[in-house]
Amino acid sequence: MSDEPQLIGGGPAGTGGRPGAGDGDHDTPHRADGLPAGKPAKGRKNRPQRTGWRRLLPTWRMVLGGLLLIVLLVAGGLVTGYLLVDIPPANKAAIAQSNVFLYSDGSQLAREGKVNRESVQLSQVPKRTQHAVLAAEDRDFYSESAINPEAMVRAAWNTVTGKGKQSGSTITQQYVKNYYLDQEQTVTRKVKEFFIAIKLDREVSKDKILEGYLNTSYFGRNAYGIQAAAQAYYGKDIGELDTAQSAYLATLLNAPSAYDIVAHPQNKGRAVARWNYVLDGMVKKGWLDRAERQKMTFPTPSDAKVASGMSGQRGYLVEAVEDYLTSNGIIDEQTLARGGYRITTTIDQKKQDAFTEAVRDRLMSKLSPDRKVDTYVRAGGASIDPKTGKVVALYGGIDYTKQFVNNATRRDYQVGSTFKPFVFTSAVRYGSTTQDGQTITADTLYNGDNKREVVGSGGPTGYAPANEDDVDYGDIDVTTATDNSVNSVYAQMAEDVGPARVKETAIDLGVPKNTPDLHASPSIALGPATASVLDMTEAYATLANHGKHGNYSLVAKVTKDGAQIKLPDREERQAVPRGAADATTSILQSVVDGGTGTAAQAAERPAAGKTGTAEEDKAAWFAGYTPDLATVVAVMGQDSNTGVQKSLYGATGLERINGGGYPAEIWAQYTAGALDGRPPADFDLRLEDGADSPDDSQNNPQPPDSPPTVPTTPPTDAPQDPSPPTTPTDNPPDLPTSDPTADPPTDLPTGGPSTEPGPGDPDGDPGDPGGDPGGPGGPVNG
Repeated sequence: MSDEPQLIGGGPAGTGGRPGAGDGDHDTPHRADGLPAGKPAKGRKNRPQRTGWRRLLPTWRMVLGGLLLIVLLVAGGLVTGYLLVDIPPANKAAIAQSNVFLYSDGSQLAREGKVNRESVQLSQVPKRTQHAVLAAEDRDFYSESAINPEAMVRAAWNTVTGKGKQSGSTITQQYVKNYYLDQEQTVTRKVKEFFIAIKLDREVSKDKILEGYLNTSYFGRNAYGIQAAAQAYYGKDIGELDTAQSAYLATLLNAPSAYDIVAHPQNKGRAVARWNYVLDGMVKKGWLDRAERQKMTFPTPSDAKVASGMSGQRGYLVEAVEDYLTSNGIIDEQTLARGGYRITTTIDQKKQDAFTEAVRDRLMSKLSPDRKVDTYVRAGGASIDPKTGKVVALYGGIDYTKQFVNNATRRDYQVGSTFKPFVFTSAVRYGSTTQDGQTITADTLYNGDNKREVVGSGGPTGYAPANEDDVDYGDIDVTTATDNSVNSVYAQMAEDVGPARVKETAIDLGVPKNTPDLHASPSIALGPATASVLDMTEAYATLANHGKHGNYSLVAKVTKDGAQIKLPDREERQAVPRGAADATTSILQSVVDGGTGTAAQAAERPAAGKTGTAEEDKAAWFAGYTPDLATVVAVMGQDSNTGVQKSLYGATGLERINGGGYPAEIWAQYTAGALDGRPPADFDLRLEDGADSPDDSQNNPQPPDSPPTVPTTPPTDAPQDPSPPTTPTDNPPDLPTSDPTADPPTDLPTGGPSTEPGPGDPDGDPGDPGGDPGGPGGPVNG
């Protein structure tokens, strides 16, 4: 063997190697194709090595492979799910169970629950009604598949981005949820719904699915199915409904209880908007002639037929509790309606009975069938333990079977001057000053002249509210202005503080931010906002709790089949500084001790409160609290037949009804009864400089040249002119009373006609001369 190195593909030089190969080639290794190692073959290039951060990125082959794997897994999952999930038998929704409602001590309050259902064939449902439902819930039902991915993605996006919780379900999916499954918001339930809907769509006709949907959907008023709904809302069989009525029933599918405008008249605007949406959808799909649609008017439903077991206060309490559970997302409406829940409320039976008795004794016993205005009288009340936030009593009306609307929770009456304390709280909270730089305290002087124009930082605002009975007070301090509910002072104070800050403070105290007519303008001080009695009680409970706020609670415990349902935790926070809340309590004690709320002294406990009267005497309020209990009472006027708000001038034989009269008297009797056996407690106030205690301020004399506190005009037993008196007297007022023979209470509605209507007040209502730029218009009396 030669000792020379061998080359791939050849032997030693001269014995098979490349002819003429030099010595330099002997050291170069070659590949099998004869080319030197490391040299690319012809037509091929070396791939550059991935270096640095590029080494971390997947290649396109990896990405493509991953996507294919995902597609295979999803497809396999869909096929597996479709094969494994069968169409189950109908759920137990049709088997009615009762919901049991208990007082806080465990005794039974009410039992509710038999499902009102009457199934019908699709052929019995007029096409106009079918089309209305489709226009409301699924306009492409007959042409689309059982699942609409685009709608599901859109609904999820709208929910995530804060545009409201929405459903992307088709009618088929909704039917599956109603008939085969339950209402639980779980992934497992949604997966089952997905596959059952697909399978059902392949095996059952669209007509049968629509028929099932119409018979299983919940419409409110305990009515399941379109036939039961037609009877519940219009007292008709389904075949007798016209198009407008059909569209209203279709509207209810979106939010059954919320769109029942008899139970919640404040929601009529939303219900009408949804009703218009349904009709416009029918026109768009060619199911309704445009000219016919233009002629339609909203078909107000009839009053609900209430079971006798819901008589008295029971129905109001059950309705309020159910609204609390559904609005807080604890149980959805359809699931709750199916029954089986045992619900322990926060309602104290002793306090509830005391409230009912107080309203009967102080107000209802004074009504006469011979006075038409007495038929308009309504009352509402709520009471909260400020330390716990528990609603311990709720007065909704004379009887749930006679007056269906809950006067404690409705949001359609002006709160009047019960809003003024929020202005002062805001002033102290922000350390606000007057236009001349004086810090606003209980002792700060304001000009209280009637129709004095509000002045802002840029000069006169054009807003000049009238005082009650057009009284000129001259220069008075804030405590006296609060005692007498002086509109001109508080409108100016709202401007000094900043209306936006006043609104923010009210919301922080507990007034819902979506309250109608809660506008940031100087008129906010006079209370054009239409918060509910319960809303105002929550806000006053925050003041009573030294500025600490926690949402109210109506439910202490919920169980079903022995399992306890989780309730939301009560989160308490310092909504406003304690000094601001306590300063407000101090001046509100003065209102009870010597102002318009002296009737509340009958509770025989240290108390703070504020009277209020709505525009045209349509509502009168007293909002007050002791250290142990915050309670608000309102007396309202409403025509039972038309639902229109009515003035209370002349009710019970008095010239006018105001917050210092019946509402304060009811408050006092209820508070005394509710706290019977508990020793009176004093307010523990921490006052800042300039905030006097009530003992120092309650007898604060007026300037020598100022007029008397609030003049009155003696009433007579004869029918009264509906317009309020405008001529003050020189005599100081007596205590507010409900006795027709006594002098009228001191919290009187605004007098003096406006010379020109203000914005939003085309009739030029008395008390809003010149209007309020930027405000809702319409005065609110003190």
